[in-house]
Amino acid sequence: MDPQELKAALGAGLLSFPVTAFGPDGAFAEAPYRSHIEWLSGFPATVLFAAGGTGEFFSLAPGEVPAIVAAAKAAAGNTPIVAGCGYGTAIAVDLAKAAEKAGADGILLLPHYLIDAPQAGLFAHVKAVCDAVSIGVMVYNRDNAILQADTLGRLCEACPNLVGFKDGSGDIGLVRQITATMGDRLTYLGGMPTAELFADAYLGAGFTTYSSAVFNFVPALAIDFYDNLRAGNRARTEAILKGFFYPFMALRGRQKGYAVSAIKAGVRLVGFDAGGVRPPLTDLTGEEEAILKELMETAKRL
Repeated sequence: MDPQELKAALGAGLLSFPVTAFGPDGAFAEAPYRSHIEWLSGFPATVLFAAGGTGEFFSLAPGEVPAIVAAAKAAAGNTPIVAGCGYGTAIAVDLAKAAEKAGADGILLLPHYLIDAPQAGLFAHVKAVCDAVSIGVMVYNRDNAILQADTLGRLCEACPNLVGFKDGSGDIGLVRQITATMGDRLTYLGGMPTAELFADAYLGAGFTTYSSAVFNFVPALAIDFYDNLRAGNRARTEAILKGFFYPFMALRGRQKGYAVSAIKAGVRLVGFDAGGVRPPLTDLTGEEEAILKELMETAKRL
């Protein structure tokens, strides 16, 4: 997909990150993964992200990513697929090239591994990935990879295929500076964990969309929330927040890593054999899955 076409698709509606299905042996399970992608692509998410954060990119071997991207492309119909990418610059460049070869329509560059880096180093890292591919690239401001507005501006000048900025930092002052400075040069994506909790604030900061993790298992509710958010129907969005998202937040907060584990449990509960999470994450307990199941029944009533 042409980078500008991808940019338009990113800003056209809700986005999501499908979980990556694993079999009993822990290996990538293509058949249930494709079934889940096919189901999700029947709902109006405008882009799906393969092997992203919710897809456990951090626990995948680099060689697994192209197969996951290819499976997503085969199952998604006309829905564009963006591939997760990251680690150090050499690995990220190789991953980006392999994902493009596998059919990815774009690249999401997740934070590099472990160490903090100066702005000059972040600039060189992002530019190397953008230069390695012809498809669109999105950067993800989070944790140890925080691009400042002037660095992002220089990247926009140097990299025509840099089309998106995703934020998971929660620094509204910085993201507002970026949206005000960069204007429509980029599409802006909210990327906080359980993004619906922050969506109203990010909309006010100039973001047009966000990635919904719960779309994995309650897609109709996720679309309902997004549509009413964009329509300014605060009474409806607050009813959904109080009825579903705040209780889900309480469950998610029981253990580190449950922002992913709870999503994967929801996918299993809705009927897809997604398997468990890989270490270092842990799965929900039986009691916690029962709480999630009841929350999913609440979602239906909402």
